[in-house]
Amino acid sequence: MSKKKEGLYVVFTGAPGCGKGTQARILKERTHICHLSTGEMLREYAQKDTPLGRELKAALDRGEFASDEMIIEMVKSRIDEDDCKNGFILDGFPRTMPQAEVLEGLLAEKGIKLNCVLEIQVPDEIIMERILGRYACMKCGAGYHDKFQKPKVYGVCDFCGGTEFSRRKDDNRTTVENRLVNYRLLTYPTIPFFERQGLLKTVDGTGTIEAVSKKIEEILGR
Repeated sequence: MSKKKEGLYVVFTGAPGCGKGTQARILKERTHICHLSTGEMLREYAQKDTPLGRELKAALDRGEFASDEMIIEMVKSRIDEDDCKNGFILDGFPRTMPQAEVLEGLLAEKGIKLNCVLEIQVPDEIIMERILGRYACMKCGAGYHDKFQKPKVYGVCDFCGGTEFSRRKDDNRTTVENRLVNYRLLTYPTIPFFERQGLLKTVDGTGTIEAVSKKIEEILGR
């Protein structure tokens, strides 16, 4: 086993739309460690005009998960990069028990011990409202919402001044329902797995972004 590495190593988990991506980005800004969003990495890969890229895009559009093999290899490669040497935030990984078991062995091999696994809990009806109303600036990627997070000036991005916005194709009711079913079947079993290891911390994600962020900060003690 490798010598234990110091740093901050956190996993964000929870149902689609629970806010884990938003909270992971806030934590990144506060701690300056790498935020690894497997969802963003996969969507970027799915834009490639290759047979695998097209197959992946079709699966994501249906609300299905990518294969364990693809995700695992992607994460393995990514955490070896220099910007992860002082810690990282895993957002959307692991999503299945095989991924959780591989992660456990991979981190032990590298001498990395997770600080905690943060599960953000939000009821399904709120998740549906959040996902169906979200959109993003096409220029810088800043996220907005029809109800909860509007730009300060209508039609103008707060961060870059962009005026073009887009919604994800898979942010529709049928796909979201499929994603929630997949979450319960495939991802939820990882929760007791991490709980048995003493790593799991639960956070009520129904409050404001700032309130949820404060709870996470208190859990991490920084």
